Amino acid sequence: MLLRRFLGYGALTAGLTSAGWSLHTNDYNPNSLGIVRLTRSAVAVVDVALTYKRELYYREWDKTTPEYKAEKSRVHKIAAEKLLQLICTNKGVYIKVGQHIGALEYLLPKEFVQTMKVLHSNAPQNPIEDLYKVIRQDLRCNPEDIFDSFEREPLGTASLAQVHKARLKTGEVVAVKVQHPYVKGNSRVDMKTMELAVNVLARIFPDFKIHWLVEESKKNLPIELDFINEGRNAEKVARQFEKYSWLRVPKIYWKLSSSRVLVMEYLEGGHVTDLDYIRHNKIDPFAVANRIGQLYSEMIFTTGFVHSDPHPGNILVRRTPQNRLELILLDHGLYANLTDKFRYDYSNLWLSILNVDRKAMRKHSEELGIKGDLYGLFACMVTGRPWETVMQGLTKVKYSKEEVSPEESLKTLPFENPLSLQKNTLQSNTSLVLPHISDVLEQVDRQMLLILKTNDLIRGIESTLRTQNRMTAFWVMSKCCVQSSYAQQRAQQTTSSILWLKLRERWELFKLNCYYLYIGLINFGFLEALKQVI
Repeated sequence: MLLRRFLGYGALTAGLTSAGWSLHTNDYNPNSLGIVRLTRSAVAVVDVALTYKRELYYREWDKTTPEYKAEKSRVHKIAAEKLLQLICTNKGVYIKVGQHIGALEYLLPKEFVQTMKVLHSNAPQNPIEDLYKVIRQDLRCNPEDIFDSFEREPLGTASLAQVHKARLKTGEVVAVKVQHPYVKGNSRVDMKTMELAVNVLARIFPDFKIHWLVEESKKNLPIELDFINEGRNAEKVARQFEKYSWLRVPKIYWKLSSSRVLVMEYLEGGHVTDLDYIRHNKIDPFAVANRIGQLYSEMIFTTGFVHSDPHPGNILVRRTPQNRLELILLDHGLYANLTDKFRYDYSNLWLSILNVDRKAMRKHSEELGIKGDLYGLFACMVTGRPWETVMQGLTKVKYSKEEVSPEESLKTLPFENPLSLQKNTLQSNTSLVLPHISDVLEQVDRQMLLILKTNDLIRGIESTLRTQNRMTAFWVMSKCCVQSSYAQQRAQQTTSSILWLKLRERWELFKLNCYYLYIGLINFGFLEALKQVI
């Protein structure tokens, strides 16, 4: 009995000491305490659950009536606002997960998605004094000893860090990325809390199997919190693509960098989707889209080292004094490292889609983890196009105005079962379609999750630039797919077979060039087609 009491008091003392030390090291900010953040999250989740019970589930509804749909939309909006308030208060990891929710247009009600989208451009920022403290702790010197000037207004604020423009004592202009205080220390508790919140969300929306989101976040978060790793990624991708004079990656100042502070070369340019900047500087949007397509096709199908956060703020464009177009690639914290087998299977999937080979689509979808008739839905998610367009041929059907929203790509899916959705929209079949999308995301090779996200972000950029119908997109990607496929085949063959495979590869590439030149002549005329191919 005495021992039990002693152990109890010991645990209480240790807990209080730990909490006291955490408060001391974090300037007595109660928000840094895991128990405070956990309690706040629990209260918010319970509040959301009670909101649904009080506002929506207090009676039996006829779920086909407009009244029910309007009431459900209203309650979704209230719940989303409550979650957004929690995310903005707890910051850090919560913002990261909130940004993911804002991108799950296939999976969650539009009220949640639209509410969370604000986090992509308006993430809460910390006062500069908090950042100075991180710099002092990590670099063991005062910011005044390093920087001649340090702009108080950030260039950009993200979920885990914010970036400021500064000038070194040596006169060099740099971009300084500083991790938000308390993010790393609270990340483990925050992820556990988010896991609990997702479980509650899954009980409210049983068709939304989004546990993979938490698992991916738990895996990727420690990587993104290590700025040394980000610097290495930047240098690696700069080496891989040094052949492209039009690509710039900021140089890293290693002596002034740590796991929470990254000092980089400052490169000026406009956001890739800033149409006013592009017009003012007489930049060709098609040239921009072609460069991005070429870069990401090589990343995905050739090198397997893929920048996985190409949102508009991370790709800048500019015209040099020599009147050349340059792309600037920023934020190298998260990269997908694709295996050779994955690149081979994914290349073959794309070739089967471009060749409108339904049997091959099913086969290569299965190699990526997709079972049965879900291959059609998977093809729509990969391409971002409706099934009818996939079956007619992506290179033959231009984007229509209706294809602006991702929901349109899920029309007329090839389910060969009683759940057939031919000629129906996602909105009118939500209860049928969403479980299948969740099944795809649960089944698919984990490497595919970052690729799907990357594909959607790239398509968003092309949509803003209005360049979706350029033929070079599929031409460049097709070449990369062919090269990747044959490279993997050569790696498994004897020396005598390699020469034959090389000849076949050259013949396939020759046919591709002829085909896309022909398609260009039909759609754009001789000069424009020649310009795009060259």
